[in-house]
Parts: sequence; C-alpha cells; structure tokens
Amino acid sequence: MSKVDLRGLGVALITPFKEDNSIDYEALSRLVQFHLESGTDYIVALGTTAETPTLSKKEKHEVVRFIVEQVNGKIPVVMGIGGNNTADLVNDLESTDFSGISAILSVTPYYNKPTQEGLYQHYCVLSQASPLPVILYNVPGRTGVNMTAETTLRLAKDCGNIVAVKEASGDLNQIKEIIDKAPEGFDVISGDDAITTDVIALGGIGVISVFANAFPVEMVWLVKNALEGNAADARRKMNADFETLFHLMFVEGNPAGVKCLLHLKGMIHNKLRLPLVPVSEKTLEKIKKELTRVGG
Repeated sequence: MSKVDLRGLGVALITPFKEDNSIDYEALSRLVQFHLESGTDYIVALGTTAETPTLSKKEKHEVVRFIVEQVNGKIPVVMGIGGNNTADLVNDLESTDFSGISAILSVTPYYNKPTQEGLYQHYCVLSQASPLPVILYNVPGRTGVNMTAETTLRLAKDCGNIVAVKEASGDLNQIKEIIDKAPEGFDVISGDDAITTDVIALGGIGVISVFANAFPVEMVWLVKNALEGNAADARRKMNADFETLFHLMFVEGNPAGVKCLLHLKGMIHNKLRLPLVPVSEKTLEKIKKELTRVGG
C-alpha cells in the first residue's frame, strides 16, 4: 500500500447544485480547476462539506468519478466513506471503485454514540477491509462522541494502514497529546480552519479546509508559512484579513456560509439540499460587505 502525502492544504470540496437541485457538473469542473490552478495540495470528495448525506449512492459514485477525471492524477483525491453501520461500510469498502483515489476519510460513527472500545473495534474492522490508507475523522460537534487521544493512538499503533487523523475536536491539549505520542508515519491534520496554525505549530501537517473552497491561494499561503515555522506571523495576517469572514462562514452552519461566499464570487448557485438552507439575507449582506472589504 503506497504512502499518500497529506502535507499541506486539503480542501473539503462542496457539491454545487443547480436551481432544480440536480448536481451542477459545470460548476464542479470550474471548482476543481480553480484548485488545480491555486496550489491546493489535495481534494477531499464526499466529506461533510459536500452535503454527502443528501446524495444518493449513484450520485456519490458519479461525483467521485467526475472529480477523479477532472483532477487527472495531478493531485491526490481523498474520498469520504463513513457512517454508523460498520457492516454496511465494510460492504462499501469491498465494492467501491477506488481507481484514482489515494486515501479514505472515515468519520466516527454518529447518533448511536459508541464507547471508546466501540470506536476502536469499528476502525479496526474498517482498516482490515480497506484497500487504501485510512484517515480517521474526529468531529464530536457533529457526531455526538469524541474519540479520545488514547483511542486514536491505539488505532495508530495497532492498524498499519490508519495513517492520519483529521482532528476537529477543537481541543488543543488532546491534539498535542496525539502529536507527541503518535508512532512514526502517523500524521495529525487540522479539521478546523480557525486553529490551523495552532495545530501546525504543535506538529500537525496541515488542514482539510472549508474556507479554501473560496480562498485556496490564501489558505495555501497560510499553511505553507506555518509549516515553514512562521505560524505566528501567518496567523496575525490571516486574522487581520479574514477573521470576520471565518466567523460569518460558520455562523449559520457549513456549507451554507462557504456556498454563500462562492455564490457571491460568481462560481455557483446559492443552493443547498434540505434539510440545509442558504444563509439568511442578513448574514448574506454581512458576508457580501466583508468580501468587498478583502477584495474577494
């Protein structure tokens, strides 16, 4: 199994929709090319930001195949495969066409709230079934359960093809413990734009970013400078330029905020699938004002 390079900026790519709710493949092509031209290091398809729960199995397959075709081997593509039924996920791992995919990103099971032992056994089974390297994804704000540093480290040591964790717990002490105790070859990726430089300063290797959908060049710059040891300077500049947009992007949820940004930049329709809806007119006007200020 080949090692995938996850250092740098990954983008959690949105799924653009037309006004009739169908997938807008022309817009998706523009977005992929935008990232190829902007220096994005890898693309994450079918993550949370892609509104994956609202996509049919057929649509998921078509979206991934389209992205892989558009990328054409220029940068890695990571595919999200997660859920709360381990047996179903094993079936997906055994039946999915992974050509052109470099790694799998798999979120902790949600809603049924497994114990730490349940999380460990779940990922062990996925690890055994997966033909590709696996990236753990810990996002307790969405799933209702936090995967502790102890469980993450246990998986990193026991499962050779579990190669990284996307950490979105927001707990820097937990993240530091994972980085400090991780075995060689296991990486930590920030899952939260706002603490990207903090995670890199602790020894993380980059971020899987929502904000990069709209501002990849700026996020490439931030991550590059942080990785070169200039985290504090990079943080100050990004906060000065984008702190308000960071806040506005998430104030009514993800991906509503970043889709609003992309819409205002003329790249997509401001369309989400229910139960998600676009940001309110009040928030849209605030985003529009801030976008004008930063020259976006």
